[in-house]
Amino acid sequence: MPVGRSPYDRGLRPSADPQESPLVSSTPGPDLVLAGTVDKAADAILVGLETTAGEPRLIGDHFLGDAARDVLAGLVAVGATGRRDQVHRIPAPSSLPVASVVSVGLGGADDRTEDLVRAAAGTAARALTGVGHVSTTLAPAGLGAVAEGLVLGSYRFTEFKKPADDDAPSLTRIDLLVDSPRDKQTKADLARAVAVAEAVGVARDLVNTPPSHLFPAEFAERARTLGSAAGLSVEVLDERALERGGYGGIVGVGKGSSRPPRLVRLSWTGGKKKAPSVALVGKGITFDTGGISIKPAAGMENMTSDMAGAAAVVATVVLAAKLELPVNVTATVPMAENMPSSTAQRPGDVLTQYGGTTVEVINTDAEGRLILADAIVRACEDEPDYLIDTATLTGAQMVALGTRTPGVLGTDAFRDRVAAISQRVGEGGWAMPMPTELRADLDSRVADLANVTNHRWGGMLVAGLYLKEFVAEGVQWAHIDVAGPAFNTGGPFGYTPKGGTGVPVRTMIAVLEDIAENG
Repeated sequence: MPVGRSPYDRGLRPSADPQESPLVSSTPGPDLVLAGTVDKAADAILVGLETTAGEPRLIGDHFLGDAARDVLAGLVAVGATGRRDQVHRIPAPSSLPVASVVSVGLGGADDRTEDLVRAAAGTAARALTGVGHVSTTLAPAGLGAVAEGLVLGSYRFTEFKKPADDDAPSLTRIDLLVDSPRDKQTKADLARAVAVAEAVGVARDLVNTPPSHLFPAEFAERARTLGSAAGLSVEVLDERALERGGYGGIVGVGKGSSRPPRLVRLSWTGGKKKAPSVALVGKGITFDTGGISIKPAAGMENMTSDMAGAAAVVATVVLAAKLELPVNVTATVPMAENMPSSTAQRPGDVLTQYGGTTVEVINTDAEGRLILADAIVRACEDEPDYLIDTATLTGAQMVALGTRTPGVLGTDAFRDRVAAISQRVGEGGWAMPMPTELRADLDSRVADLANVTNHRWGGMLVAGLYLKEFVAEGVQWAHIDVAGPAFNTGGPFGYTPKGGTGVPVRTMIAVLEDIAENG
């Protein structure tokens, strides 16, 4: 049974001017189909190998019947051991109705985790070049993880590239071999996995879209399109409304750009009045030069990713609607471009955040916290039970935790809950403290706060302390810093491509599901 495309499946509509904002959508991923036997029309079979007692063993070998022994022998003959992410391809035995067999290693059976399965499936998807239709026996290792890994691993962003000249087919269909393909729960598990993976794809698409084509007004329009298609209520504030409303952080950061800022609000009311309410906030800097405190030129092109938090939040609230979660979720998404010009805010300027707090801008490159603070205060006016904000906020996150581990800060209990869920789903969030002694370093000589300290110590933690000033009393809050994990500047690995990763969509949707189930 093919799983249909979701209403937000990478179909991002352009604004009115197609020259200014062409349609941006990635190459559609493969259809995932539940099946009980190998389709004769398939080009290849994808199998998983694990090691048990030091010996390779096929996963789901019963789907291969009598050919299983020949498949395993052929793979061993070419050096397959089941080592994690090891990929081999051999001609298929004549008893199988396909041309070749592709294997991927999952490592030791006793060490296997859901995310290792997801990563192996992603590695396999990236290796399936020249294959249009594949059957796979991987599903017994974990249907949801396998499905997510296959969709995420096959992700490509090709909107701005010429079509390939070769005639090699692209991967368009994957048959997941299961014992009961008509089982309702199996169908539901697959549908959820595909929906989650496609939501990650939406976030990746937005992050990968260059700043020439994704600026605040266009980003807001795409968020409106995605939200409306999912049945969300949508509100967009333009620069005039932001000025009138007192959103000094968003307006201040956007002052240097010819492309003015926006604030987008997307609401899903999936629960009853007594259902938990969750606020999501994401940093939407569509490009960050650093402003007057300009960044070094080397690597500045990667600042196209500085709206990854906003992309993840937009994708997550739309996914919550797609999954019909019984929670009330509102995303408040500030969008601006941080540019240097004669109209840009200066180091030493004082702005007034939404809600009245004055801030001395010491460093214009610490702009994310300024727009987030406005959005957090606005989100807290709805009196949510929980608030999650996420941002590519600090280089200090990468110094402390590397490029793959998000830092999670906030109120202790909810911070730990979010970090634990992030680790469970494979995004690896790590709980971090907010030492009280660092707060005094944000005191300003002329305003209520300074936006940075006068030293380089604990930069990620200080940013969390800044945001804490704007979180309403009694709200359970978590801040997820994804400066490194949201954008992969290295080579692809597992189900993670080069460029936008979609982190932390899977963490946030899992937290919403956990809140819906457990309160």
